[in-house]
Amino acid sequence: MTYSAFPALPWNYYAVTPWIGIPLGVALSVLLALVIGYPCFRLKVVGHYFALVTLALSQVVMLSIVAARDVTGGSLGFTPNAVGRSWYALQFPDKGTFYAISLALWLGGLAVWRLIDRGIGREALDAISEDEEAAAAIGINVMREKLRVTVISAALTALGGAIFGQYLMYLNPETVSGIAVSLQIVFAAIVGGMYAMLGPTIGALLTISLNEGLRVAFATNFIGAANTIYGVLLILCIIFMPRGILGVLGRVGMRRPRGKVAGASRAS
Repeated sequence: MTYSAFPALPWNYYAVTPWIGIPLGVALSVLLALVIGYPCFRLKVVGHYFALVTLALSQVVMLSIVAARDVTGGSLGFTPNAVGRSWYALQFPDKGTFYAISLALWLGGLAVWRLIDRGIGREALDAISEDEEAAAAIGINVMREKLRVTVISAALTALGGAIFGQYLMYLNPETVSGIAVSLQIVFAAIVGGMYAMLGPTIGALLTISLNEGLRVAFATNFIGAANTIYGVLLILCIIFMPRGILGVLGRVGMRRPRGKVAGASRAS
């Protein structure tokens, strides 16, 4: 998400089209993923520890953006130079165009997920998640598979963040980086279901609706109450629904046919 601001910087300073800035931002995101991911995986920093590394990285990037105030505008952020409706500047006053672009990106993300899920790499990832040592013993290149997934995730996140930045037309550190943004992405995947193709989509719809609904309901009457309730509900969801909403629905759907079969056998 941090690289959502990158296309706007060349555009503001050098009038370079976002069609060039966006691929550069994605490339920088992939490079950073490799720089951070390789030593972590080499030193076997996995699980919760790797999550902490990524959260710390997002906070470091946010502080770096604030420190570079002469270029980024610091904590106040900056606004890309507006030129009206323009495909060259990737700016559209109407929301319908951005909706179509976002829909295309969403479908592309689902296609990438399906390719990974249906490919032979899926079996390698399952084996690595169960036991890295055993996976390496049967010939799986653990480092390569982990870096591959990390790079794909970084590229998709940077691409989505870049379009998000063009849509907002106002960028500051709190909207494009920091722990809050990272946690929102992670929570959406957890709540919806990390093991289902539409899980993150369902989770994003629910978490964003919940967050905005609580914010509007409490407004300034109870400062911090909305975030507190939002956090408590997410924690409860993680504890009691570790496979997410779609995981629970899938489990319920699997139990019903068994119940019907059992009832039919007893009747006979």
